[in-house]
Amino acid sequence: MEIRNYIDHTVLKAVSTEDDIKKLCDEAREYGFYAVCVNGCYVKLAKEQLSDTYVKIASVIGFPLGAMKKDAKVFEAKEAIADGADEIDMVMNIGLFKSGKHIEVEQEIREIKEAIGENVLKVIIETCYLTQDEIVKACELSVNAGADFVKTSTGFGTDGATYENLKLMIDTVDGRAQVKAAGGVRDIDTAKKFIDLGVNRLGTSSGVSLIKSGKSKEGEY
Repeated sequence: MEIRNYIDHTVLKAVSTEDDIKKLCDEAREYGFYAVCVNGCYVKLAKEQLSDTYVKIASVIGFPLGAMKKDAKVFEAKEAIADGADEIDMVMNIGLFKSGKHIEVEQEIREIKEAIGENVLKVIIETCYLTQDEIVKACELSVNAGADFVKTSTGFGTDGATYENLKLMIDTVDGRAQVKAAGGVRDIDTAKKFIDLGVNRLGTSSGVSLIKSGKSKEGEY
């Protein structure tokens, strides 16, 4: 198993500069990460930096709160794809979801998926704010709307990915979508545990250290 194939190498802080994005892309090229994940304003830059590689470009939408109007998210997603993004990581409207407006939430996900076509859509459900039943429901809505992935966290909430929540998500989607663990994936043991559970992608800003520590452990990861 090569952990590099699971990593979305990520920089999403408000203070991230162009130099930070260039460094992110240089590391993605050097270590062969699956993708980089950046804010929308940096999609073009990341695409330019990685144009000679197989590294995918992911952009976050409605980040990090998910509380924007649907039309704004759809527009943002279209712009990101036009700028060169291959994948979209959108934040579900958590407030509407917890208000019981599940039809509206599902429709938003569906419209964003339709807007980006064959490109990959990941739905961030922000598990730290949800009950177990709500996690199940959010996964079901995402699958019904055509999402390719469900994702645990933005990394800006009160908690990140946990083994228990990931298992619940994997069991719920039951192969109908893939699962991305994000938020707090900072050490090789956690990464290995999540991959062994069945996670398909890891969102982390610690990709380089994961690779280095993985190689030091008998070359397994």
